[in-house]
Amino acid sequence: MTRRVLRVGNASGFYGDRFDAVREMLTDGPLDVLTGDYLAELTMLILGRDRLKNPDLGYAKTFLKQLEEGLGLAHERGVRIVTNAGGLNPAGLAAAVRALAAKVGVPVSVAHVEGDDLMPYGQDALTANAYLGGAGITACLRAGADVVVTGRVTDAALVSGPAAWWFDWGPQDHDRLAGAVVAGHVLECGAQATGGNYSFFTRHDVSRPGFPLAEIAEDGSSVITKHPDTGGAVTVGTVTAQLLYETQGVRYRGPDVTARLDTVRLAPDGEDRVRISGVRGEAPPATLKVGVSRVGGWRNEVVFVLTGLDIDAKAALVRAQLAGALREVESVRWTLARTDHADAGTEEEASAVLRLVVRDPSPDRVGRALTSAAVELALGSYPGFHVTAPPGPAQPYGVFASALVPAGSVPHAAVLEDGTRLTVPPPPDPAQTGGPEPEPERAPTPAPEPAAPPAVTAPTVRAPLGAVAGARSGDKGGDANVGVWVEGEEAWQWLHRTLTVEAFRELLPETQALAVTRHELPNLRALNFTVTGILGDGVASGHRFDPQAKALGEWLRARHVEVPAQLLPRGGGGPDTPPTAAPEGTR
Repeated sequence: MTRRVLRVGNASGFYGDRFDAVREMLTDGPLDVLTGDYLAELTMLILGRDRLKNPDLGYAKTFLKQLEEGLGLAHERGVRIVTNAGGLNPAGLAAAVRALAAKVGVPVSVAHVEGDDLMPYGQDALTANAYLGGAGITACLRAGADVVVTGRVTDAALVSGPAAWWFDWGPQDHDRLAGAVVAGHVLECGAQATGGNYSFFTRHDVSRPGFPLAEIAEDGSSVITKHPDTGGAVTVGTVTAQLLYETQGVRYRGPDVTARLDTVRLAPDGEDRVRISGVRGEAPPATLKVGVSRVGGWRNEVVFVLTGLDIDAKAALVRAQLAGALREVESVRWTLARTDHADAGTEEEASAVLRLVVRDPSPDRVGRALTSAAVELALGSYPGFHVTAPPGPAQPYGVFASALVPAGSVPHAAVLEDGTRLTVPPPPDPAQTGGPEPEPERAPTPAPEPAAPPAVTAPTVRAPLGAVAGARSGDKGGDANVGVWVEGEEAWQWLHRTLTVEAFRELLPETQALAVTRHELPNLRALNFTVTGILGDGVASGHRFDPQAKALGEWLRARHVEVPAQLLPRGGGGPDTPPTAAPEGTR
């Protein structure tokens, strides 16, 4: 007997997301499962520091506050809740949810998933967590849990785990699991799937985008949508943007399945509805990723404002005056942002910003003594000297690294309301069962030059890349990815031919000394670039002006290239005007 579709909604894309989203998702339309994603690399470091102060913490406290109202609403509507808000202490959060349920008089069964925490782990590790799959979540739901709390699972597992429970999938159902993983990846960042952080945001009202939901079918296909009369939009473009976010390569490897992103097909399915189909899956790798965070040292920064004439000379003077104070500091990074305009109408528009970031194992070398030395220049440096903040103490910073461990070495377990522990075995190893192993990821090779349609050879206009292409970027540890897509076949032929690795490096000079890999996703008319090492030790180290590479794609879109004139929006408009080659939502 075929089961009806499973309706899974998401109410959180990060720790600090919109507080009211839990209530909104439970009251604005029907759901079967409500998920909440609270974890990220930086969040694990924050929770690790919380745990140092109080061993009973280490979970996302906001989630408990959201449940004060949400728990009763979910119970009334028969909605299961699945969240990774347990962070470093899923057992502690599960106990806190039970106490809250007793307090508000809501009879619910709470289970949790554990085994991801591998501490102690190596020297100086603050946190070390394996990325578990959805099988523990599935086991909890099969045992009757109304609320499932996890630690570090993959973001997509919050959706694939409930889907495997609902449809009774097994570990060998690779295509179905892969379809659910892709749906989970679209939902995991909340409003990013409904028009948030979207390159073509001016096409839609995104002042308060609703949160997304997926209608998952038994064959693993899905429809991405949102509750009626909520803000934002769900289009092929918004879903494409999220599919490209923080992925590296055409194989999206996870603990339950390897999803082939190059098989994903998107199609409009009505207003604010996009169908995902055709997803193929392969066996998962025999290893699990482990995210490790450490306190890397101490950092500080001073931001000098340089106004008017002689900006370069003013910057050089400050650097020379502080050279002695910086001599013993391990890492010194100066950046000058020329935000100044000639003959400016306001003082702010006439000013540039010189940023000094220092890092060192010792807080003394980058503490108040250093920032005070900077401020002491106030009456003896460049004309117009001022800084954006007073001297401050050094702050600890974190570094993130990843490793691999055998999947069978991680004690994945589901812990039920009554304390019963259910061991969750890893998926069968293809090498042991004789099944097909996933093909190795090959280094991309230059594809043959596609035969460009005659129209693409027409005269070109120098214009921003973003007049034709959308982009979304993000971080994976010290690496960044930039996904770029277009909306019509002619534009795809042009993008595929034009945006080579060499062209990418030329457009983004900060990547020229780094390894850049291009991945092709023709079904999405998209290219995905991985830039290795651009973020140093990761977001928590504060290495860059944009430490999570969130705006790297928008910088790329702002760079000017030669664009075939007929690909540009009518009237030579720009990225705010839908291209004439293919209206929003078509494929």
